[in-house]
Amino acid sequence: MGSAILVAFTVLAYASFALASDPSPLQDFCVAIKDTKDGVFVNGKFCKDAKLATANDFFFSGLRKPGNTSNQLGSMVTPANVDQIPGLNTLGISLVRIDYAPYGLNPPHTHPRATEALAVLEGTLSVGFVTSNPDNRLFTKVLYPGDVFVFPEGLIHFQFNIGKTKAVAFAGLSSQNPGVIPIAKSVFGSNPPISDDVLAKAFQIDKKMVDYLQAQFWTNN
Repeated sequence: MGSAILVAFTVLAYASFALASDPSPLQDFCVAIKDTKDGVFVNGKFCKDAKLATANDFFFSGLRKPGNTSNQLGSMVTPANVDQIPGLNTLGISLVRIDYAPYGLNPPHTHPRATEALAVLEGTLSVGFVTSNPDNRLFTKVLYPGDVFVFPEGLIHFQFNIGKTKAVAFAGLSSQNPGVIPIAKSVFGSNPPISDDVLAKAFQIDKKMVDYLQAQFWTNN
């Protein structure tokens, strides 16, 4: 399948989200205040006067460039959300490009505010997601160029490049600000750290192992 067809296929996948909107908060929390001088606008950003909008407000060239995968995970996610494309504000959609080195991993994580549809452009990815309690069922698939896989909103999911060459994927997400919670970093790299008593009991490991994991450098992927 030619690259142009793959790109068109990916765009169609993104377009499926265009009718969606954000039914829930676009931030982690919103603390009520009485004095509006210290307040912020929630569920989006302040809007520019439509008469002052330009084509650049709806444009972003950052997904042309491969991400730097020279890190311990061998992957890099390049976002194209409302922070990069102001025109996405209130439209309920965003994109990412994900680059993978050979055997690179986009580690288990969740998007608290978005479903994700991922399309592979290059390489071979092993992907999957896990359902919520009590089943904790794993849905997994090996993807090839042109394949698409959907990760439901809020569920833990991952992608692993099982090939000896680099891989590239694009994904559409059903929120202008989907958020991302990397599981390992959130648990073992929180600031301040979660008590090692809590983590030792939760994971059924000794405190020395907790201390070791908390001492690691956790990337932002």
